[in-house]
This record gives sequence, structure tokens and C-alpha cells, in this order.
Amino acid sequence: MRIDLDRYTQRAARLDLNGVDFDAFRTTPLDGDVLRCLRYMHDVEHHTVCYLRDLLVTPAHRDPRITTFLTVWSYEEMWHGDAIGRVLAAHGEDAGAPRIAALRGRLGLGDRLAPSLHALGASVAGSAFGALHMTWGAVNEWTTQAGYARLMDRARHPVLTDLLNRIMRQEGNHIAFYAAEAGDRLADHPRARRVVRWALRRLWRPVGAGVMPRSEVAFLVRTLFGDPAGHDIAARIDRRIDRLPGLADLRLVEGAIDRYAGAVAEIGPGGPAARAA
Repeated sequence: MRIDLDRYTQRAARLDLNGVDFDAFRTTPLDGDVLRCLRYMHDVEHHTVCYLRDLLVTPAHRDPRITTFLTVWSYEEMWHGDAIGRVLAAHGEDAGAPRIAALRGRLGLGDRLAPSLHALGASVAGSAFGALHMTWGAVNEWTTQAGYARLMDRARHPVLTDLLNRIMRQEGNHIAFYAAEAGDRLADHPRARRVVRWALRRLWRPVGAGVMPRSEVAFLVRTLFGDPAGHDIAARIDRRIDRLPGLADLRLVEGAIDRYAGAVAEIGPGGPAARAA
């Protein structure tokens, strides 16, 4: 079912932080593993505008429905990163502009080439690119929201739970758009189904894997999804992917957990993201 875009944009807003007691983190701080996950989430949410940069060099920029959604999506994601930054700041850690500038300064050649690579990939995908973009976005949003839910369960901190629930409500709106568009664009386009299936199977990685060190991706995956409850959530997401036309039996998210859970990586308390903070 197509999302009413006018209604969606009218509801878009800066994240409501009224009543969120950030000072509570000073008296009841989060543990080191939760903070390490939050650093990851802060950095990735603030990188959204760079993903938008990469998409706007593709045919996506000609579709007013897509560009309207992406404008709202990028705006709301920025405020998610800002809110997480306030949690980090309450723990005496760098957040916001200083941390984001340091991250972008470390990305190197791959980041500089990203717009060109997206443009090349879009030209290869051709008319299937819209379906690929929307499906990829749906998978990323499903896994992001699941990550927030798992972090709430891991932290058991009432203020963090309140904050992440507010973020997840907005992420739910993003999911609704991406998933509806993906289903529509895959339904009557056999080539798109083939292209999207191939791309997800060969190229998809957890959100942030192209930005964060592999050790941090492995740590996040193991911390949030490495236990039986995490595997159950991953299986639930895979069942949602299965319901999209042409994408049954990919086992995409569970496969990623298997790969990263077995990764040989520096994932102890002194990992690179911890040192960068």
C-alpha cells in the first residue's frame, strides 16, 4: 500500500526531547559496552547526509517522490544522531561536530569515490535502481530499529529506553515508506527482482559497515544480536524480507550475524572506536 507522502511530510519533525532527563546519565551512567554501541549509532546517524549525497548522483534525484522522502529522512536522522550525542556528552565524551569531523577525516579514498561508484552502480542497475534503493533502505531501517530495541534490552536504563523509543517511532515511519515502495517496485518488475536479489546477496552488509572499522561492526553485531534473542529478531527480519517479491530465502540478516560473530577482530573495551572517543 502506497504511503500518503503529503501526510508523511506534514508529520515530519525534529525529535521531541521534552522531558528526557539527560542529567540522569551523570548520576546513573551506562556501561562501557552500551556506550560503545551508542558511539557507533551516533556516527552512523550523522553519516546519513553522506548517504544522501551518494544517492543524489543517481537517477533517484529525478523522482520527486523519492527526493521528498529523502529530505525528510535525512533531517530526522540528523536529530537522532544529535540526541544520541547528548547521551555521550553526559558521559564526558566527544559528540557532534568534533566527533563527526574526525570520522569523516578518517574515511579516505573510499568515501571520496562513493558518489562515482553509486552513479556507476545505478547505471548498471538501470530501471531496477529504484527498487534496489528502496529495498536496501527497508532492510537497513529494519535492522537499525531492531538494534535500538536490543540496546534498550541490554542497557535497562529508563532514560535511554525513553529516548530510543522516541527515535524508534520515527524510524517506524521510515520503514513504512521504504517497505511499501520496495514492494510496489518489485511486484511488477521481474528484472528488478533479479537485480535486487543479486545485489543484496553479494553486497549488503550491516548498516555502517562502510563507515565504521570492521572491529566495531563485529562488536555491535555480537553485542546486540549474538545471543538467542538477537538471532530470533534477525530471523524475524529475514521473514519480512522473504515477503518482498522475489526475495524469499535470502537469510540475509542471519547470515551477516554468522559472518561477523565469527570475525577475528579487536572487540574488547580498548577497540578503535573507544580510543577515538
